[in-house]
Amino acid sequence: MYRETAEQLLAFIEKSPSCFHAIKNMKEILSADGFAELKEEEKWEIEKGGRYFVTRNDSSIVAFTIPETGFTGYRIMASHSDSPTFKIKENPEMEVDNKYVKLNVERYGGMLCAPWFDRPLSVAGRVIVKEGDSFVTKLVDVDRDLLMIPNLAIHMNREVNDGYKYNAQVDMLPLYGDISSKDTFMKTIAKAAGVKEEDILGHDIFLYNRVKGSIWGANEEFVSSSRLDDLQCAFSSLQGFLKGEKKEYVAVHCVLDNEEVGSGTKQGAASTFLYDTLVRVNECLGLSYEEYLRGLAKSFMLSADNAHAVHPNHKEVADPVNRPYMNEGIVIKHSANQKYCTDGVSAAIFKDLCREAGVPFQIFTNRSDILGGSTLGNISNTKVALNAVDIGLPQLAMHSPYETAGVKDTCYLIQAAEKFFK
Repeated sequence: MYRETAEQLLAFIEKSPSCFHAIKNMKEILSADGFAELKEEEKWEIEKGGRYFVTRNDSSIVAFTIPETGFTGYRIMASHSDSPTFKIKENPEMEVDNKYVKLNVERYGGMLCAPWFDRPLSVAGRVIVKEGDSFVTKLVDVDRDLLMIPNLAIHMNREVNDGYKYNAQVDMLPLYGDISSKDTFMKTIAKAAGVKEEDILGHDIFLYNRVKGSIWGANEEFVSSSRLDDLQCAFSSLQGFLKGEKKEYVAVHCVLDNEEVGSGTKQGAASTFLYDTLVRVNECLGLSYEEYLRGLAKSFMLSADNAHAVHPNHKEVADPVNRPYMNEGIVIKHSANQKYCTDGVSAAIFKDLCREAGVPFQIFTNRSDILGGSTLGNISNTKVALNAVDIGLPQLAMHSPYETAGVKDTCYLIQAAEKFFK
């Protein structure tokens, strides 16, 4: 069961080289399960017993189900679709000595730079074209080894192993081809998107690692891939959402974009996307705003974003007491400075849920002298205020283009999500 689920996760990630592809894949899975797509710009017709989803910016999605009878609140599980990478700039080609062509990129999110070197890369994302009077999105994935960021040889940088500060404008630019490739990059993008180069009016294109995911270890206990943070949680949320009975509450599977850059976009956790969706559902069901607020007061949210496992070579950076390990269960994340939304009440509720679901759980806190990261739960809570807990699956090498997690933990989160949506 563990390996089969891990293989399904890797297949989902491989089909999701960008946040836009991840949402497209979720739309296809939901549609195949009988969910109807709603458009934000159109009038909504929602029925009891119905199943629906809506997207924003092609990079965020909210899927929800309506109970057959009256409901008492919302059950929301939120994760994010984006991962740290490099974004292709406008006019990206840069000529070097009339010999090479490299691409101009900028950092998206806080990534580990070193693992991006000397491995096959490509690009994926979207282009925008005009068809008639409409602007249309075309997804693009150049599905071949296209780029590489070559390291500088140690002979020319002998102190590199003593510590090196990477300059994103100097060190991190990928090599595209020799001089014969000049003026062909956007042609390559246009061909992959199935459009003419001159018809491309805009684009959001990102680098991605071409190394395939793997299951490995002495007992095949580990799974490694790009974008485990946070597609592992997004995948698990969707699987649990589809399996759950969803009888008494409005069940919500929510995947938001731009968590890695602060969530402050129209499709991020700081936006009104989730709020707008819930309020529209409430109004379509003929309920008052007061009834919406009363429902929120009886609701709960799981904010699911991966967590740090104890590192085998650097166990000293973990908290001395709360030390999560891979394959030992879902992590409940605590932070006194409210970088995580967990409090005593929400932690207690989630622990009880895990016990009922028969899955193990662990606790994460940062060392008191190390500033940790944040996630989407506390940001989302400023728009949709309800009891919420921050959870995740333990992993190593967070924000590397090749991360590692436990082969069992995806199953644990799916089981907990299924129980949550019951």
